[in-house]
Amino acid sequence: MDKNYNTWNEFFADIKYNEYSVKLRLFLKDEYSKHTCYPPKQLIFNAFQLTPLKDCKVIIFGQDPYHEPNQAMGLAFSVNEGVDVPPSLINIYKEIENEYNCLMDYNNGDLTYLAKQGVLLLNSILSVVRAKPMSHNIEEYALLFQDVLNVLNNTDQPMVFMLWGNSAKKFKKFLTNPKHLILESVHPSPLSANRGGWFGNNHFKLANEYLIKNGLTPIEWCNR
Repeated sequence: MDKNYNTWNEFFADIKYNEYSVKLRLFLKDEYSKHTCYPPKQLIFNAFQLTPLKDCKVIIFGQDPYHEPNQAMGLAFSVNEGVDVPPSLINIYKEIENEYNCLMDYNNGDLTYLAKQGVLLLNSILSVVRAKPMSHNIEEYALLFQDVLNVLNNTDQPMVFMLWGNSAKKFKKFLTNPKHLILESVHPSPLSANRGGWFGNNHFKLANEYLIKNGLTPIEWCNR
């Protein structure tokens, strides 16, 4: 897919009748009717609703949504306010604190404040069955995600892609636009981060330096 789009709505309208798109809609209708799935159906595409294509500055990839009640809300790494902040997000907050010498609110894991600033928090799989991680790891999501990556790659506005961990780094082959910045590190999960390579990666400052260099407003990473 080498088309250029002005909005996510244009993109989704264009793929609506693609075979994978039709199959995905039928799959989700069936799964949500038979099982408890997350996030709530109306929030599956929340990342695209909160971060318009024209506003995308930073793209952060997750894998699939949190699979326990009240956690997933359609943004990678994010949970609803009032829900315990997951370990990976705690490490993200710690790195922001280290880079900006600020105090993060660890009682609030809702990253909507970033999405509204142009940070696309995108899971490669957008839904999951309760207590069954990767249960919606289907080909249709992979095809959708590849098309989304192509849309981003074909957009010439300055963007920063943060590839954390091997599952995110495998998408690098789709990101060939020389106008974009790619930052790589290990995943922020305790298993990876505590072995080294996460803390001190300076990704949040590097992203803002790139945005400022390209005449864009930097991201306010601190959440209070």
